[in-house]
Formats: sequence, structure tokens, C-alpha cells
Amino acid sequence: MSVGIDEISFYTSNYYLDLKTLAEVQGTDPEKYYTGIGQEKMGMAAPDEDIVTMASSAALPLIERVGPEAVSTLLFATETGIDQSKAAGIYVHRLLGLSSNCRVVELKQACYSATAALQMACALVARKPDCKVLVIASDIARYDLDTPGEATQGCGAVAMLIASNPRLVSIDPEVGNHTEDVMDFWRPNYRSTALVDGKYSTKIYLKALKKAWDNFRDVSDLAFGDFSRFCYHLPFSRMAQKAHQQLVRHNKVGLSADEQEAQISDTLLYNRIIGNSYTASMYIGLTSLLENTEEDLSGKRIGFFSYGSGCVGEFFSGTVVAGYREALHTEYHQALLAARREIEHDEYLQLYRNQVPADGGEHRFAEGTTGRFRLAGIAHHKREYVIC
Repeated sequence: MSVGIDEISFYTSNYYLDLKTLAEVQGTDPEKYYTGIGQEKMGMAAPDEDIVTMASSAALPLIERVGPEAVSTLLFATETGIDQSKAAGIYVHRLLGLSSNCRVVELKQACYSATAALQMACALVARKPDCKVLVIASDIARYDLDTPGEATQGCGAVAMLIASNPRLVSIDPEVGNHTEDVMDFWRPNYRSTALVDGKYSTKIYLKALKKAWDNFRDVSDLAFGDFSRFCYHLPFSRMAQKAHQQLVRHNKVGLSADEQEAQISDTLLYNRIIGNSYTASMYIGLTSLLENTEEDLSGKRIGFFSYGSGCVGEFFSGTVVAGYREALHTEYHQALLAARREIEHDEYLQLYRNQVPADGGEHRFAEGTTGRFRLAGIAHHKREYVIC
């Protein structure tokens, strides 16, 4: 019996800022972003969107197919938590109409926690093969204005249904891990934006990749040549290219630059126009790979490297299942991306400065999202979500 990803869907806001607009305001060359970090656009959440509404929208196509009673567990991964106690997934549970017998928990470890959720979900399904586990990763990436991180903002959510005999990707049980207490990126409770040491974070990312790969080789019979494609955590698309170049060098593999690029290029297409989505980014990359690669990937093995600052890194593998294209939501995702509206810099600043008030008073939020769910307001310290 195999266990893995049976279905996958993502959601991002209907607003985006083209980075050429940001470059013009900053008086810099757009290629600094288009080529330098490999990003073209970044999604900006609407005033009535948050990680709950995006997560619910991402999961809706899956629930509409299998029915709300089919899900036994909901694992919600995020580093954009909205409550220090209550899991964001509880709100999603109600909005999607899931069974009262469905357990819900939130996981946190920077951008890595979606992979922790995936591995836990696979273990639950292996223990009880007739159950289905819903894994959701949802985040809004925000950095201070006029900092190097500003151009790597974004927002998005991805939902994965984990099941036995999956239709998309069968996940192998062997994993390689690396954990280390470092301060490359963090966000204290009293801050709404993260603190990051960019160069150091890149260095730690690459170190964690090597260490996790070496650990993976200790526990798995698979070698570099057994993989057809690679998916990496994507804080920005250029990071995946740096990581893959390092993994190739580490394995002393004689691949040309074009051959290396071919192993990762299709994973970057959606991320380039969505921006950073933290926990969701690698899995949006997987969706991009499955939906945009012309070659039939059936039977091909994918290598995954998940990274969360602070830090935890994990390398694992999976095999694409024959007939996978029939289980994809390609047309839905492409329509979602095509329908987005470009915003000018002034509107970007308005959306950026939009914050959920923390005074405990009553507030109504302007309608902006085109998704099925919205954050209508807040009153008495309680968030109020509605179905559109």
C-alpha cells in the first residue's frame, strides 16, 4: 500500500504588484528582481483576507469532491498565526462544514511546518488506510518597507488531501533531517513583520540542504541520479536555483547548466508570479511542476527539500502516480491567476498597511476578495468570517 498526496489545490489573492512598479518607485532596474531574485509579481492580500479565508478557498475544491465527512483530521501549517491559543484550522473546519469528529491542530516551525504536517498525515493514513487527512498551509509573507525583503513578499495557501493509494504522488517513508538553533529569520510576538539576516539565512539554507541530503543518503538507497525533478522551498525563485546548483556540486554530478535548470524550472512558474507564501511555497511549486510539465511524469521520482528558518531542513522523496493529470485542478488555477488585478504602488501601500485592529473594538472590513470566504470584521476580540 502506498500513501501520499491524492489531490492538491492552491489559492492566492486577486491583487498583485508587478515588481517593475516597485523598481520604478525605488529608482532601480527591474532586472534586479526579475533576474536577480527570479520574481516578477507578488500577491497582496485584500482587506478582508487572512490565512483562514485563503486556506478555506484552497481546500474548497477538494472538499467539494470528497465531501466534508470524508476528512478525519485537519492539519494547518502556518507561521502567520492569528491566535496564541486557538488553531486557525478550527475556523476553517466550520467554514468547510467538516465533521465534528474531525480532529484539528495547528503546526509551526517557520516555512517547514507544512512538511511536518504532510509526514504526520502519511503516518496517520498508514495506521488507518481508509482515512483521509487534509493538510493546509497558508501564509502572508510581510517584510518592512524599503528593506531587501520587501520584493520577496507574497501570499498564498495550498491544500493537500493525503490518502492511501494516492492519485498524484506516493511519498517514500525515508527522510533526511537537519535541525539547528540559529537566528537567520524570526518574528517575535510583538512584531507584525519578520527580522531576517538575508545572507546568513541563505548560508544556513544551503548548509541545511547538504546536511539533510547526507542524512537522507544514510537512510535511503536512492542516489541523486534516481531523481527526475526537484522541488525546493521557495522564499524566492532564485533560491531554488542556488540550492540545486549546490546539491549538484555536493554530489559531483556532471550536469550542464541547462540540464540542472530543466530539473527545477517548472516548479518555479507559479511562485514567480505569486511571491513568497512561506509554508505553502514548496507545495505550490509541486503543483506548478505537475500542471506545467509537458513530459508525462508518471513513474518519475521527485526530490523535495523543505526548509524552515531557525532552523529545520528535511529532504524526502516521492513518485508521481500514473494518470496523475486526471486529478489536477490546472484550469481552475490558471483561471485564478489570470483573473487577478494589478495594483499601483499607492494601492499596494494601502494594502500593506492594512492591519487587523488590536484594540478589541468593533470593526468592519471593506470587501475586496473575490474568494468564497471573507473576514467580515472583528468585535469583542473575535474574528467574524462569512461565506460569500
